[in-house]
Amino acid sequence: MGNGVIILSIIALLFLSIYGFTYGSIALAKVKQKKAEKKALMLEEIRLEERKRRQAIRDEKLKEQNKRREEIKRELKLLEEKKLNNERLNAMRVEKMKEKKVS
Repeated sequence: MGNGVIILSIIALLFLSIYGFTYGSIALAKVKQKKAEKKALMLEEIRLEERKRRQAIRDEKLKEQNKRREEIKRELKLLEEKKLNNERLNAMRVEKMKEKKVS
């Protein structure tokens, strides 16, 4: 009878260890999965921040380009006005010279 209790306790211990091993591996897999999800989430946040930073840089460059474009347009307009004024001045001078020659 004493040996029977020992054998039953060994069998119970065997079943408990099998259950513990099975549950432990499942629990370990869940922990690994949660860790992987957390890492993926962090990587996604990092990518998002990087995209925002790059977009801010692109926006700043675009803003500078637009500012430069406006400056160039303004300069071209001033040069065109200057050219028109010079042409008018030259035309007036030519007219005055013709009037002097005619008179």
